Parts: sequence; C-alpha cells; structure tokens
Amino acid sequence: MSRYEPSRTEPKWQAAWDQAGAFTARRDPAKPKYYVLEMFPYPSGRIHMGHVRNYTMGDVVARQKAAAGYSVLHPMGWDAFGMPAENAAMERGGHPKDWTYGNIADMRAQMKPLGLSIDWSREFATCDPEYYGQQQAMFIDMLEAGLVYRKNAVVNWDPVDMTVLANEQVIDGKGWRSGAAVERRELTQWFFKISDYSEDLLNALDTLTDWPEKVRLMQANWIGKSRGLQFGFETVGAPAGFETLEVYTTRPDTLMGASFAAISADHPLAKALEHDPKVAAFVAECRKGGTSAEEIETAEKIGLDTGIRVKHPLDPAWELPVWIANFILMDYGTGAIFGCPAHDQRDFDFATKYGLPIKAVFVAEGAEDAALAEAFVPMKSERVRYVRGFAGAEVQTGEEAIAAAIAHAEAQGYGTGVTKFRLRDWGISRQRYWGCPIPVVHCATCGVVPEAKANLPVTLPDDVTFDVPGNPLDRHPTWRDCTCPKCGAKARRETDTMDTFVDSSWYYARFTAPRATTPTIAEDAEYWMNVDQYIGGIEHAILHLLYSRFFARAMQKTGHLPQKAVEPFNALFTQGMVTHEIYLTRDANGRPVYHLPEDVIRSDAGATLKDGTAVEIIPSAKMSKSKKNVVDPMNIIAQFGADTARWFVMSDSPPERDVEWTSSGAEAAFKHLGRVWRIADEIAGSDAAANAAEDAALARATAKAIDEVTKGIEGFAFNKAIAKLYEFTNTLQRSQAGAEARRAAMRAMAQLMQPMTPHLAEEVWSMLGGAGLVALAPWPKADPALLVEDDVTLPIQINGKRRAEITVPKDMPASEVEKIALADEAVIKFLAGQPVKKIIVVPGRIINVVV
Repeated sequence: MSRYEPSRTEPKWQAAWDQAGAFTARRDPAKPKYYVLEMFPYPSGRIHMGHVRNYTMGDVVARQKAAAGYSVLHPMGWDAFGMPAENAAMERGGHPKDWTYGNIADMRAQMKPLGLSIDWSREFATCDPEYYGQQQAMFIDMLEAGLVYRKNAVVNWDPVDMTVLANEQVIDGKGWRSGAAVERRELTQWFFKISDYSEDLLNALDTLTDWPEKVRLMQANWIGKSRGLQFGFETVGAPAGFETLEVYTTRPDTLMGASFAAISADHPLAKALEHDPKVAAFVAECRKGGTSAEEIETAEKIGLDTGIRVKHPLDPAWELPVWIANFILMDYGTGAIFGCPAHDQRDFDFATKYGLPIKAVFVAEGAEDAALAEAFVPMKSERVRYVRGFAGAEVQTGEEAIAAAIAHAEAQGYGTGVTKFRLRDWGISRQRYWGCPIPVVHCATCGVVPEAKANLPVTLPDDVTFDVPGNPLDRHPTWRDCTCPKCGAKARRETDTMDTFVDSSWYYARFTAPRATTPTIAEDAEYWMNVDQYIGGIEHAILHLLYSRFFARAMQKTGHLPQKAVEPFNALFTQGMVTHEIYLTRDANGRPVYHLPEDVIRSDAGATLKDGTAVEIIPSAKMSKSKKNVVDPMNIIAQFGADTARWFVMSDSPPERDVEWTSSGAEAAFKHLGRVWRIADEIAGSDAAANAAEDAALARATAKAIDEVTKGIEGFAFNKAIAKLYEFTNTLQRSQAGAEARRAAMRAMAQLMQPMTPHLAEEVWSMLGGAGLVALAPWPKADPALLVEDDVTLPIQINGKRRAEITVPKDMPASEVEKIALADEAVIKFLAGQPVKKIIVVPGRIINVVV
C-alpha cells in the first residue's frame, strides 16, 4: 500500500495547475463572475499562520465558485510603501526598494507552497511605478474634479527625524523612533474631500447587508452624524475682529448650565493673543501633546484664562470666562465650546481643577436636587427632570429637550440648528521618501500646477541616502528642481509623498486590469467589479474600508469605475486570529525571556527547554514576533504538508473566531488526511461486487455530504463543512457498497475536499479515475430525490432519560412505532420487567416511556 507523502505530491500538483493555467482569471461574458479578495499583505519578510488562515478562507471560496461555474478573479498584491522599509534603510543601510522587493520575493516563495488558487499573473506591488503612476493620474483627475485641496493643518512633528508622525507613532508624547518630544506644528498639507461624502457614506451603510453589523456600527460612529446648535457668543474685551465667538454644541439643552467658554490652542483668537508671553508659553505647551481625539481625551486637562468674557445669549448680564484649553480640537465644530461641567465629565474635571461653577441642568427622573460628585451624563434617549431647561421643570428625554432648545434659539434668533459630521477631510501629505510622490510642482509664476500626465509616473529617485534626518527628497536637487509644465519656468516638485492608505484604497479596482496604461479599463471594471467577497481583519474596519469606499466614489466621479461600483465590496468577512501559547523563562533580574515553540519540550508535567530549564506557560494569545509564540508555516509544510495546515486552520473553530494552533491538533489533522489517502488507495484496488441496498445507502450519504458541505462553504461555516467531511469519511470506511459505488463516492469526496485540501484531492481524484484535474472539475450536485429522508431516527426516553434510539419509516403509524420501541433490546434491558404506565410518540421527534 502506498503512503501519504505531501512533500512529493504537493509540488507535483502545483506544477500541473501552473501548466494548465488553472487559475488564470478570464473575462467570459458567457459565465457569471465571482471576485474574491483578501486584504493584501505588507511585505514584512515572513508570512505567519494568520496569513495562512486568511488566504485559505479566500481560496476555499474561490475554488468552490470556480467549480460551480463562475469565472473567478482571485488576485494577490503587496501593500509595499511605508515607514518600515525606510526605517530598515536607516538602521541597516541599503535602499528601501531593495528591502521591500527582497521581502516580496521571500513571502511569495512562502505562499506558493500553500497551493492557493491565485492568478499570479495579476500580481503587483504598490511601489511599482506602473501602479503609483496611475495613482498619480487619478490624483490629477481628482484635483480637477474638486476632490483635492491644500490647507494649513496641525500635525505631529518629530523635530529630530523632521517628519510628520501619525497619531499611533506618538508614544507618551515622543516620536516612536527618535524618542524626541513631539510638537504640534502647522504645515501646508494636501487633503482629499472625503467630508463631501459624509451623508452618502453613512446612508449607504444600510445597503451593506452582507457586512458584519459591528463593522457598519464602527463606520457609522466614525462618520459621526450629529444634530446640534451653532450660535455666536458676544465677546467682551476681545481683540478687533473677534466680536463674536462661534460655538457648535450637540447638547444645547445644557446651555443654562454653562460656566465657561473654551477655545483650542490653534483657534484664531488664541493666535491673536500670542503676543502675551503667558499665552504664547501656554499654547506652546499645548502643542507638545498629540493631535488625536483619543490622546487629547486622556491627557491631563489644562487651561489658561484669557481675561476675555462672553455674554450668555439668554442673559446679557451673565458673562462667562473664555479659556484656552488643551482638550479642544480645532478641526471639529468651530474649535470653541461652552463648558457645562454638570453634564460632561471632561468639563467637570476642568471646572473642578480651576474652581469654576458646576450647575445641574437636569437630574434623574424622580431624584431630588443634589450636589454632583461627578458629571451626570445620561443617554439622550433617557427621561430626566429638567431644573434649568427651556421648557421649565418638565420630565422629558434629552432628544426632546435638544429639539426644543434648537427651536427656541431659532425662534429667538440667536442660533441655528446645524447637522455636522465627525468625519474630517483626509490629510494625505507625508514628509517621507518611500511613498507615492504627489504629482504637482510649485511655480513662482503659476502657483501650484499638476504635472502633465505625459510625464507620469513621477518616479522616486534611487540615489538617496538616509544618513541625515528628514525627507531625502527635500535635499535632492536634480529630482526636486524641475520646470513648470504650464509655463516652462523653473519650478520645484512637491516633496511630500502620499499616505500609504491611498495605495490600498483602490488596489481592488486595479486588479481588474493590472497592466493597463490607465487606472482601469472600462470593460474589465464593468465585468469584474464589485468585489463579491472581501476578507480581512477587524483592525481595518474603519479607516481602510472607509477610505476605499470614498475612493470608489471618487473613481466613479472621475470616470474610472462604473456607477455600480460606488460601494466596492458586496460582502465582507472579518476572520479571527490564530493564537498560540507563550513560553518564557526569566533572567537574573526577573525580566521575561521568550522562547519559540520549537525550542520547548511539552509533556504532561509541563514544559522545559531542551536543557531541562522549566518554562512558564501563558495561555494562548495572538501570535506575536515579540513574544515568540509564532509558528512558521514553512516548518509545518515541511513536516506535515500544506494541506494539513489548511485543513487545521479551517476545521478547529468558526472562521470568525480565534483558532488556537497546537502541535497535537496539527498531528491529528495530518493523521486524518493520511486516513483519507488509505481509504482511497483501498477503494482504488477494490473489485467488490455491487450491493443494491448498500450502494443506495452510500448514494444517499454522498448526496447529503454534497448538500451540507456546499451549504457550509457558501455560508462561511467552513468548520461545519469539514465536520461533515469527517462524518462522510467514516461512512465511506464502513460502507459495504460495491467497488463502483465506493469509487463514485470517493470521487465526490475528492471534489468536496478540493477547496480545503487541493493537493490531496487531486491525488485521490487521480487514483479513482477522475478525468483531468479536480481543480477544473464541475462542483458535484446532490440529487434532490436522494435528500428526501424516508426514515427518521427517534430517541427513546425512559422516565425522562435518553436510553436508546430506533430508526423507522417516517410515515409509520404511532401504534407500530410503540411496538418496535418496546421490542428494542436496550429498552427491554432498562425496563427490567417493570410495567409501562404510558408511552407517548411525538411523530418525527421522540418517544417517551413512563414506568
């Protein structure tokens, strides 16, 4: 008998697929199309089991759809620009391009042994000039369409590395790489006008019924639609030009509890006061903090009283002090607020610190007036009793009171109801080298001029160094200095590059025509779009998906996508993580020293290193290089084969949940696949005669397996599909059917396993005489007649406890069912001669016996 040897068979079938062009996507108007896409990876150098799970999920879907008669697009690319490559060049020498393309080659070599049904002919990296040149062309089109503009904006600035940092790159107020105190600096930046689409992006979430509800909610909260009041405080003692202070509030019902007004350190009024050394020093202190809402929210609240006052709109004699405060964002609302400490914890903390009044506007329904130990912040839908409301001391919801307050302001003429969104325009400027150059030039005569499309791509120069901090493009005169495409005079290129989120916001469209000399080709985009199934991590639920949705709209507006692609992803699936135990010892100072799983020996007594040192075991956590609880897929493939890795990550838990990788689980998966091999080998050599009853029973079991596995794959319940295949394996092994019936069933098994274990499936298909490649064979269809259950299995309970079961025809009369139940050996044993008081037959469900 031959043995299951994946190291021999898997390369053989991968070569066969390549030779047959089995996975080349073809635009075929005679076929329905199916576009499956996994979020493409950053080329960090090594793939991990999380990659294996993500891409296997997409592969299962792609293979099943291809077999079901669809023309399938299943591509792969690389999200290749970004700071890690630039940091590697700074730390190790060399060039970001060499580091990036070297990692791509390594990761591609690791992915190909997995047997993924990817059309590698469509592969690209976002750092390919052919790709980012088309991105530049779209930037110019978007500029002409009014979707791009420049303005001054406050950013995180690292004064040592001389670059803008994203909020996540600021750690404890310092640059994550340099360790320098980060400053808030105002720079001229490029922006995409995503805010123009706020209402559309929000409303369209209701159409995305095949997206996880939690993702839609996260997007809705990020877009952040709110209805509030905008009004102007009359100022007292302010500089000329600041006679009013515009404020926007979502809780105008709390205006009667105002105790101060506050402005951002970046507000024009604060800037007008910077001639005062105290103000200048305070503003400089504020600018040392981060720019994100999260950082500002958690930072200690500090403020400076400007000495300016504002008049309350409902009582001119009631004046409020105007403070500059570090917790006010300039880019939301108007950059100015009124503080109601009784009903906002941030305001409460601020007022408590500086001894400002705290006046309750409402109390809990049924509660007496009481001093507040903290802010009382009920949900807007809760009913509360207003003690300083616009409609007297009525009990009402916050929503009702807000509407009343807006109506009152509009009727009295001191304010207007306004709808605003939390979503800000997308700042894309980055002062870095390794990114897509922004295709504009700065001309002393013409101003900012887009590069001529004939001159695209504006490629990055290769002859750069990173031995001096800052952006190498700023000090590269032969690249930076150019001529104006409009007047021909001397000009300077824009040296900022684009945020890498731009690169990943349209790659799904480029895959429809990756070698085109335009961003897309209309016929290809019309055929392949939209992505039918998108798969990726929940960590990309907000920005990547939101930016991609915006880009689809921008591309539709500029003629690069059809109208139907305004929402680019029909269905979204967010998979769980792959986890593993963490192993550690401790050094002389008690600090943890982490160890790779292959360096640890596990036993019933615990875990040790190979030298016998005891190892602490931390329960399973997300695989992390820093904790060394990673499993290298290449080691698994070398030991067990790719199909074992694929089978295990699909079988152990529902795909939306985390899966824990264990060596025992991998060994069990390998043993099962070896068992399938042996059963196929035995059936291939069998010459057993036909057995009508057994043949019919096996045909029914095969039909049921086809039906349930198909439903499992189509419903993203891959673990249920695999559970059915385990069951079907047992059925095949026990079956006494004739050789031809068993061969037909085993061929169906190969077809059903093909999406999960494609190499083993090809080998079994070949053994059993299947024509051609199983990867190209049509998906099996279950005979509906064989799915009709003629018999039913009924559990038998005796005094409430299940003791036996019987299988009887579905339409058997209850009286006959009773006779068979009482004649069952197990029932006779448990009755032990006791008389039966009552027997109840619930048709199709259960038999209850009472003694």
